[in-house]
Amino acid sequence: MDVSLHARNVEFDWSNVPAVWIPGEPYVCHLLNSVHLILPSFERWFIEVYTEALPLVRDDKVLEDMKGFIGQESMHAESHQGAAEHLAALGYDVQPFLDQMHWLFFEVLGSRPHLSAVRQVDWVVERCALIAGLEHLTAAAGHWFLNDTGPWVRAGADPVMTDLLLWHGAEEVEHRSVAFDVYQHLDGRVLRRMLGMTVALAGLLLLAIRGAKHLAAADPDLKKKPGALRFAWEFFRAGRKGLLPRLRLLISQVLPYFRRSYHPSQEFDTELAVSYLATSPAARAAQR
Repeated sequence: MDVSLHARNVEFDWSNVPAVWIPGEPYVCHLLNSVHLILPSFERWFIEVYTEALPLVRDDKVLEDMKGFIGQESMHAESHQGAAEHLAALGYDVQPFLDQMHWLFFEVLGSRPHLSAVRQVDWVVERCALIAGLEHLTAAAGHWFLNDTGPWVRAGADPVMTDLLLWHGAEEVEHRSVAFDVYQHLDGRVLRRMLGMTVALAGLLLLAIRGAKHLAAADPDLKKKPGALRFAWEFFRAGRKGLLPRLRLLISQVLPYFRRSYHPSQEFDTELAVSYLATSPAARAAQR
């Protein structure tokens, strides 16, 4: 199913959303809320890299998809920034972590104008390989979110936060091929693609744990501040309850990326994503 990518100008009302938005599940919520600390800089970094990559692209379809992708990623960044600001209003000191993410993506992984022209192009391609890996992971997460919301509903998850994650997940599934196609167009070497995924997976897991620990340290209802092992245990426990994906599911969705013949169109369900976007409260309001 081919779709024309476009940004949806969504808004979310955070006024009645608690920090622990799945009752009785603080660890799950801190793990999921960590995305609000990571994604504002993460998504804006995508846009910066693709803005640098646009002049290198000679395929009209790839260019069109990149522009739709940039529009969607901009809205993702704004929406998660709003959630992060809401956490700050609830008393969580999120700014130090947001600053760290800005440093990571825009200083460590940012533009390098001091390089030669050839090395600058290579640096763009290297980051596009990393983005392709990251986008596979976000599409896999989005697909999981969309497939079975029953456990969240039964657990009493807040509908606004649920809609944010499902809307974002649906758009990740919708544009899942773009980053892969950009990398293939610019370079396409399999080993570099595999390395990009390896770094993406390790980096995203590390950032999610660090973000969750940062939020848990500020949670007034947690008497003992959890470490990485506690969050690992809570991840497994939540997987059994259907509140987070199981580890074996994650592995099964990452391994195909290492096939030489892999393409994102072989996985996930565009119709499922489009179906949710047609019913999402935020997306419907934006359409009106």
